[in-house]
Amino acid sequence: MFSVSPFHGLSAFPPTPVDMDGRVNTEALCRLLEPLRDAGVASIGLLGSTGIYAYLTREERLRAVRAAVECVKGRIPIVVGVGALRTDHACDLARDAEMAGADALLLAPVAYTPLTQEEAFQHFLAVAKAAALPLCIYNNPGTTHFTFSRELLQRLSDIETIKAVKMPLPADGDVRGELAALRGKTDLAIGYSGDWGAAEALLSGADAWYSVVGGLLPRTALALTKAATAGDGDETRRLNGLLEPLWTMFKEFGSIRVVYALAEHLLLAQAELPRPLLPLGPTERQRVLEVAEPLTALERQSLL
Repeated sequence: MFSVSPFHGLSAFPPTPVDMDGRVNTEALCRLLEPLRDAGVASIGLLGSTGIYAYLTREERLRAVRAAVECVKGRIPIVVGVGALRTDHACDLARDAEMAGADALLLAPVAYTPLTQEEAFQHFLAVAKAAALPLCIYNNPGTTHFTFSRELLQRLSDIETIKAVKMPLPADGDVRGELAALRGKTDLAIGYSGDWGAAEALLSGADAWYSVVGGLLPRTALALTKAATAGDGDETRRLNGLLEPLWTMFKEFGSIRVVYALAEHLLLAQAELPRPLLPLGPTERQRVLEVAEPLTALERQSLL
């Protein structure tokens, strides 16, 4: 067990390299995880949205977890996404992750038919009972089309193993206000996704940054996280400024398409987006690589 919570600090979310048949390339996955491990990120977010969890079979998800555990060798907590349409499937995935050596779980309310607040509560309760690992609520209305009420988050926080929530950036930009409201109702660790707003979220007092860019550029993301946690606004905004061109690409093309283009370039290995998602075209891909080159060079320099 780790003495530090996996739900504080920088949680880096890498892509999952797969072939056209959806089979995980475990060697390439380890090559992505090794820099995260060596940089000392607070946790690795395996099989998040960037990790295309929703497109992988149970068997491939288990292979990915086993490979990650073997690669990381207990040095960094691994938080595994276990979202699924059916509650029984999500419970199976939670048990698989626990059996394979994961340290924590991340659960999104994946649905085709829109869920009620009570249905979401019962879903989370069942998964929390299926495994003893600490669990983070994945609040991602952009993909799940489900919005957690603050009352639901309060109910979920009363479940013993539910320890954290991964929030989207607030539409009104008032992170401080949202943090105060949530902390008035729950004792959950509160972290944010939405990389382009992470600097301000951390400076506002968020507990964690659930980071897409951290999955490929961990040292730069970690430096930003440490500066923000220390309250150094100038350094935080300087580092965020270096990343702004990449945030522009994220907003224009979607972070998942940008990340997979970069992963394939950096790995020199196949990293397919699952259909119906399509990779960036040659022109768009070249734009992304040109924007990312100064950042990857900076990352390499930090290893010297």
